[in-house]
Amino acid sequence: MVELVPLAERIGTEVRGIDVTRPIPDAVFERIYKAWLDSTILLIREQEMTPDQHVDFTRRFGEVVSYTRREFAEGGRPEILVLSNRTEEGRPVGSPVSGRVWHTDGHYLPAPPAGSMLHAIEVPPEGGDTLFANMFAAWEALPARVKERIEGREVVISRVRSRPYNYPDRPPPTEAQRAEWRDQPQPMVLAHPETGRKALYVGGSVPWHVVGMDEAESAPLVTFLQEFSVLPRFTYRHRWRAGDIILWDNRSAMHRATPYDMDRYHRHMHRTTLAARH
Repeated sequence: MVELVPLAERIGTEVRGIDVTRPIPDAVFERIYKAWLDSTILLIREQEMTPDQHVDFTRRFGEVVSYTRREFAEGGRPEILVLSNRTEEGRPVGSPVSGRVWHTDGHYLPAPPAGSMLHAIEVPPEGGDTLFANMFAAWEALPARVKERIEGREVVISRVRSRPYNYPDRPPPTEAQRAEWRDQPQPMVLAHPETGRKALYVGGSVPWHVVGMDEAESAPLVTFLQEFSVLPRFTYRHRWRAGDIILWDNRSAMHRATPYDMDRYHRHMHRTTLAARH
């Protein structure tokens, strides 16, 4: 029997009693899908999936898409991004460092992905956790005067400006990347396209700029919103076990990876990404 168990007071649902490689009745799946929309992340433990099964399960939630780091695709499957510090013949098999600051995936795209599914294959005995924050809860807890100030406004997301914050170990953007990585305005408050529920949508710790505000007004406002949105009462810290699956709703959750000892341990995961359900 499938059980839906809260992970934390304001975020997350653990799905128990399910094998994702076997058929899931539509009525059961709709319960799971609703729990995902309502609580922003799903956890399913002790799952073994082939790459094909991973893609098939992701497809139950929406259209599977690929938008980043194609050189780290799993075995010719562009739908699966490998996140790993393993090497083969001296070359990395996956992206070894990713997402160490609070962020919304693809925030710099005109149409960011709806969500991502991460499957843990090998995890370190310590470190390498992932933090998640509920942007529904953050919006609902904001003072009324702040809600009035930001609703209807847009924030400019700059992939070029964010590079040194997100990836200080990588070289500066090339001229070609600067030309390709156009600044992207996004709403500061996002009405979820499936539920209409409002979520704070200001991204992580990079100094974005609010459209129609000068820097002196914009910077402290964005900083306040970003710090407020990841207060402990809105967050959940996941300690990974091999076989864990986490699916997050990118329209209502932010997340952040944490460090681990990459010289001593391996962390190997597969990630799929999905667009909105049709």
